[in-house]
Amino acid sequence: MDTRKSSSCYISTRHLLSNTKFWMISILYAIWYLDRDTPWQGGRQSAFIRHWTMWKYLKDYFPVSLVKTAELDPSWNYLAGFHPHGIGVIGAFTNLCMESMGFSSVFPGICSHLMMLNLWLWFPFFRDYAMSVGESFYSGATHILSRKGGSNLLSIVVGGVQVALNARPGAYKLVLRNRKGFIRLALIHRASLVPIFSFGENDIYDQVESSPGSWLHWFQDRLLKTTRFSILLFYGCGVFQYSFGFMPYCWPITTVVGKPIEVPKTPHPSQEEVDRLHQCYIRELSNLFEAHKLKYNVPKDQHLEFC
Repeated sequence: MDTRKSSSCYISTRHLLSNTKFWMISILYAIWYLDRDTPWQGGRQSAFIRHWTMWKYLKDYFPVSLVKTAELDPSWNYLAGFHPHGIGVIGAFTNLCMESMGFSSVFPGICSHLMMLNLWLWFPFFRDYAMSVGESFYSGATHILSRKGGSNLLSIVVGGVQVALNARPGAYKLVLRNRKGFIRLALIHRASLVPIFSFGENDIYDQVESSPGSWLHWFQDRLLKTTRFSILLFYGCGVFQYSFGFMPYCWPITTVVGKPIEVPKTPHPSQEEVDRLHQCYIRELSNLFEAHKLKYNVPKDQHLEFC
């Protein structure tokens, strides 16, 4: 729809509703219309919401912690890969969207954004809440990474729902071998790549086993291919007992931010350039995991598995 048609639709709707008892709808529609481009421009963060006291209680429940292994220069923009997805992406949400861990103090001068699917744009009020805590939509990634002056960190939970299907205690299987879109995005915008691994992310819930060949695996896989979403059958502990419920287990989550990988500006990256940087990223992510796993109760013979 072009600008003239969109404006005509807006004026007609406003005129229709302003002359009825539903005039309030016209006001809400006008607000939405005037604000419709904000999600594509990186959203708008609210320091007030990011500092809510309730986020501190969320952090203390597990507890959640943030570990820095290198400085991030505020004069650059960064694209971070967050691993693994887990069931609730608690590490990413708590550390990158809230100030309960003091992200702005740990990484001074850096503005953190967490990317989410455009689907959530269509949920009234949730869209505005998501933008207020620093969550950005896929279509706004280019706008964030192309900002002059740097100081932005855009994190992407690589693998999405497909990785969540593998989220079980003690599992370290990542869907990454064919996920190269974020690599290409980093090359185009010369955004340094930052590997992030969240230890304990997969341990806060149990998930019903869906081995290959089972009807559940077939159903989840078919639903994922058809809708890009799937159904996760998970369980945790109860509110007043620990045996069964839907509260997450009180298991420590430690999000470790790795050192940035310098990326050359490549407006039109070739497949070879993408593949080379992708392999470098996998290597750095593996090194980050190996360097810290013993500190967070991961067996010595356990390694990351990529598929």
